[in-house]
Amino acid sequence: MTETGHDRADAAGARGPGWESLSQTTRTWFLNAFPAGPTTVQKRAWTAIGRGENALVIAPTGSGKTLAAFLSAIDHLGRLDEAKTAAGAPGESENPADGVRVLYISPLKALGVDIERNLRRPLAGIGAVGPTRPISVGVRSGDTPARERRRLRTHPPEILITTPESLYLMLTSAARETLRTVESVIVDEIHSFAGSKRGTHLALSLERLDDLLGRPAQRVGLSATVSPRGEVARFLGGTRPVTIVNDDGRATPEVTVSVPVENMARIPVIADRHTRMERAMGSPSLGTAGRFSGLGRAGANHGTGSAGPARVTGSIWPHLENAILDQVLAHRTTLVFVNSRGACERLTARLNETYAVRSGTGLGAQPESQLLARSESREPVHRESWEMGTAAHTEPMPEGAPVIARAHHGSVSKEQRLEVERRLASGELRCVVATASLELGIDIGSVDLVLQVAPPPSVAAGLQRVGRADHRVGGRPRGVIYPVERTHLVDAVVASEGMRAGAIERTALVPNALDVLAQQTVAAVSTEDMTADAWFATVTRAAPYASLPRRAFESVLTLLSGGFSSADLADFSPRLVWDRATGRLSARPNAQRLAVTSSGTIPDRGMFPVVLPEGAEEAGRRRVGELDEEMVHESSPGDVITLGTSSWRIRQITGDRVVVDPVEGRSARLPFWRGEGLGRPMATGLAKGIFLREAQAGLAEQEGTGPDTGAPRAERALR
Repeated sequence: MTETGHDRADAAGARGPGWESLSQTTRTWFLNAFPAGPTTVQKRAWTAIGRGENALVIAPTGSGKTLAAFLSAIDHLGRLDEAKTAAGAPGESENPADGVRVLYISPLKALGVDIERNLRRPLAGIGAVGPTRPISVGVRSGDTPARERRRLRTHPPEILITTPESLYLMLTSAARETLRTVESVIVDEIHSFAGSKRGTHLALSLERLDDLLGRPAQRVGLSATVSPRGEVARFLGGTRPVTIVNDDGRATPEVTVSVPVENMARIPVIADRHTRMERAMGSPSLGTAGRFSGLGRAGANHGTGSAGPARVTGSIWPHLENAILDQVLAHRTTLVFVNSRGACERLTARLNETYAVRSGTGLGAQPESQLLARSESREPVHRESWEMGTAAHTEPMPEGAPVIARAHHGSVSKEQRLEVERRLASGELRCVVATASLELGIDIGSVDLVLQVAPPPSVAAGLQRVGRADHRVGGRPRGVIYPVERTHLVDAVVASEGMRAGAIERTALVPNALDVLAQQTVAAVSTEDMTADAWFATVTRAAPYASLPRRAFESVLTLLSGGFSSADLADFSPRLVWDRATGRLSARPNAQRLAVTSSGTIPDRGMFPVVLPEGAEEAGRRRVGELDEEMVHESSPGDVITLGTSSWRIRQITGDRVVVDPVEGRSARLPFWRGEGLGRPMATGLAKGIFLREAQAGLAEQEGTGPDTGAPRAERALR
């Protein structure tokens, strides 16, 4: 593979060979839209893509890499039409496209919808500059209605935006015929695929696509956080070379760690109404967020009134909520990341309650007993409450009370997520609390500040999240990490140091996943017969299967063809017929149906859709979101729950859905979702170990003691 990144971009007016390869119409539109001219990474990407090379484009968020990939494709489609017209062939305006030419693969359905929306600007702009025909764009995902999927088969768009799962389904159905004309494939946020079985599944789908085409399609991968580059490039290209296009001008993010109390071992309780209101109103005597400058710092006791020293059994949540709200009010737009959906709903509700108190329209007018009950209900917050998002209650907000924050996560309906994104991008909404649903490249404009509550899952995730701030060419991301408990202190410091140094965790491909191989084998054979040798050659072109032993491959074929007589497999019906004499593989009846209904690597999480009653749709939508099955089993008709910053009364619970009605001014139960706990990349664990050893050695050296006698002091400091 080759790597570009040593040629320097000159003044905006100078044009490299990549820029010159674009048509005059495209260049005119681009300079009208971006007077400063193309970025360095855009010119390098256009050079590689224009040569027909596979390219891995690595650049920070906001550098224009997605536009670079698409603009090259759009320009190419326009030139094809010009060539047909010059040759006397009917133009595309008279002869609709007979298949997809550009395939864009997104890790998120929401990101695909966002990309479709953002494509309208260059398509319309180029059309306004000069005479050109419209280029069709379509989206195919799990949210696409059946009628639209049928239309995509009969009138395929030239640019199709899809997900790995939908690509697999298309390759395994009659829709595969619309893919025979694909010329290029764009894989966005490729780092989110490469180190998972989902990526392994995608790698095989891309090789199946090349088999369908009879030639390799050009592949372009896009990412802001990749390490090591060579491994991800190998994942993208398989056995074919890939040019790595890198941006050398990455800005160092400004990341700080802030603790909202003086001493996390002695958190003061806001014990009475006066001091609670003083805290809610942002009393300068109590402060908000002290900069974290050391570990184990002794903090002074903060008074909770005139009654004496503070109790030390308090929760950090009230202090954290006020510190975050202070940041929100000090900036135009703020994006707050949390690590779970339950925490997202909880923090959003608390921010709105606290803001209502400060603005004099909310909880400040409630009786003392209700305020004390509210305080008791949220103290203390244990580790389980934070990590698992255990249910709590929100207080009823007065009608018309201001809302400063809204929730954004995967269990909120698509329509509500889109509305939140639109309002944040336009500046109508000052704060959004989100999970990883906004970590990737969904366009929300440039927010002023990113806050991370609890350390990010990894350095790479932290960089993606902080990169949403000052999201523009040449911008410098700004973020603050708030530890929630004492064990988070070291994790937060290690993460922030890694983010500033750009120490992204290494991506390791998932090699030789036999379960994925079995699924893709049934799918491929269900569409047409093939030989075992031909399928083995296809499989081993994919990087995750480059080292697949032939013996393991044949064991999978033996399993799928019913060759094992073990009692454990007695109920496993053969899916294929393997003629060992000829090597031919053919599908048994229902193989295609099984391949389609049991597809993908994303596990079923046992979610219940939350819907409005039939005939009560709001603005054409019926789905509100989804709830964890355990939450549903603990709920009953008549309960009021919060989902997506709105309150809903449960009307009916069936075997597969929850029917709700909107309700206002009622105390509501916050939802929770049970999921896998957050893991820690090995590189992060090693960095944490190094940090702890260095801290212990430094403390021992200060005291003039050896490592053994210094250890107890170090342990106290790091608690």
